[in-house]
This record gives sequence, C-alpha cells and structure tokens, in this order.
Amino acid sequence: MKFLALVLSSLPFLASTAHGFIGPHVPLSNTRNGVTFLQSTAENTKESTVDSSTDSMVLFSPCKINLFLRIIRKREDGFHDLASLFQAIGFGDTLELSPLDDSAKNDEFECNMEGVPTDSSNLVLRALELMREKTGSQQYFKANLIKQVPAQAGLGGGSANAATAMWGANELMGNPASLDQMIEWSGDLGSDITFFLSQGTAYCTGRGEIMTPTDPLLEAGTPLCIVKPNVGLSTPSVFKALDYDELSQLDADEVLLPAFLNADGVENVPAEYYINDLEPPAFRCVPELGELRKELQKVKGFKHVMMSGSGTSIFCLGEPEDRAQFEKDFGTRDSLKVFFTEFINRSEREWFQRPQ
Repeated sequence: MKFLALVLSSLPFLASTAHGFIGPHVPLSNTRNGVTFLQSTAENTKESTVDSSTDSMVLFSPCKINLFLRIIRKREDGFHDLASLFQAIGFGDTLELSPLDDSAKNDEFECNMEGVPTDSSNLVLRALELMREKTGSQQYFKANLIKQVPAQAGLGGGSANAATAMWGANELMGNPASLDQMIEWSGDLGSDITFFLSQGTAYCTGRGEIMTPTDPLLEAGTPLCIVKPNVGLSTPSVFKALDYDELSQLDADEVLLPAFLNADGVENVPAEYYINDLEPPAFRCVPELGELRKELQKVKGFKHVMMSGSGTSIFCLGEPEDRAQFEKDFGTRDSLKVFFTEFINRSEREWFQRPQ
C-alpha cells in the first residue's frame, strides 16, 4: 500500500488536524502554560479544580531542523564540536504523562511505535529519573509516548521526547526546578535535548548542549516540507564516513550565523550559507539520498532544500507550486514519507503547541 504521510492522514487511534497529529480525544481537560491537563474521571460528574500536582498532562513533543550545521573538530573524548542553528517545527510526537501514587517505585512507560525501547535506556525514562535525582522528588510517573517521528531521521525526535518529559515532570512536581536548571541538567542526557528547552530558535555549539537562544527567524506558520526516505542512518555511521578535508571553511560565528540573523527571512539567505557538513558522508553511505535532494531542489516553490542533522530527512523551505503534482511525484513512492509542517516557537512560560 502506497503511503503518503501527509498531515491529513492518521493512525487508527489518532485524530488529525490541519498541521499534524494529535492524541486521542479526552474530555474534561483544560490548557495552562501550553500544557493540557486532564482531570481524572470520577464516578460523579461534579467539576473538580485542575491541580497540576495530581492531574495528567498531554504535551506536544516537536521536532527540529538544522538551518546550518558545521562540524568544527573531533574532541579528545570522541565527540565532535559543532555549530548549528536549530529551529523547532510543528511535526512531532505526543507525550501523555501522569503521576503514580506514593506506593510506586518505578515509572511505567508505553509507546505505540515498534522498535522503540521501553526499558531504562529510553530517553523519556532517563529524563524522569534525572528530574528525581536533581530535585530530590520521589514522584514516579506513567508515560505514554505516541510517536509519529521516524527513527534515524535527523529531526531530534528522541531528544525532544526527553525535554518534553523534563518539562512535564517539573510541572507535575510543582515546578521545583527553574528552566535554567533544566537546561543545565539536560546535557547529561544527550546533545540535542538542551535545544528543545529553548523557545524554538537557538544557536548551539559544543556537542550541541551549549545553547544561545535567538529571536524567531520567521513568523510561526512559515511552511516547510519534510521528505523522509524509509532508509535510516545512525549518527555514528555518518561520522565514521566523515572526511575532514571536505568540511566547509565558512566560519559559523562570523559568517553563517549573522547571515541568517540579519537576513529578511531565512528564505532570503543565499544558498551557499545553507551548509550541512554531514551531507557528503551521509550521501556516501546512502547515494540515493543525494539524488533525492537533487530532485527536490528542482521542485518549483521550494526556496532551500537540505538534509537535517545526520539524516536521512530532507527539509524543503516553502511550498510546492503544484502540490498535486508534487504529491504524485513523491507522495506515491513506497520508499518515502512526506510531512507538511511549519516553523513554531513558544512563549517564555508556555510549552510548545501543536499547530492547529
């Protein structure tokens, strides 16, 4: 069966919106600080006060793209220093989170996507454990992760899940941690997690855990398209194929970042500044990925086309002028998934919202 993963399609248990997927409909809910709090079902229907210390939450877990990605050097610890401009997008997962009673000694975790680990190696569970460790809380949680984001996509789906779990746990614990503290702690879990605690646009250096927030580059709602081949690539395999002589010589601090921050919209940034140093090694690992990028660059309406992160997703800024033809050419391929989405940002005290 040919599959076009457009925003208008859905899995059986999901309702669709104009810009993505949402979790199952649950009554008796309200939204506060960008978080949907679900009131527990009771035998009587008397209204209850929503209390963040006892009620469940539903959180959107967004993805990201890298508008540029420079690899600076290999470090002595085996990691690489990078410099990248990250942007949150409105395609992502859903995390349902609720506190367990005081007798619980372990978190409970479920995920709909086959292959996602449900043991202590999962980033959501690691994030919940980290929040207990850092805050001294003994609160355990039930977490249900409804995933849409493919693995090995270069979109930071797992990192976003971890950041979302940290934010949600902090809300349900009564906010014992400040945002700055969570940002500091997030580096213990992984490189990209810190970004998702920003407001949606940030310049990241080091392993990715050193974050400098920036103002939004474009208005929320700026369209883009994600094209994801079914083939995946692990980040270690891409770095193993990296040829350091191929790395761009453009300085990220002095040239690339100012080019984006000072432009009248990222769509007007010259093409030569859209750099991803991981494209050449990824294209060597999967040659058809490079061919796909060339095909997408020919689509009228797309301003810029580039691989995100270590791949294998290709993002396309803009919209195809002939959407029907685009869907025919790309959406009917068994080997591809296509997601139409948009740039998003959040306000200071609210979590990310799924676009409506």
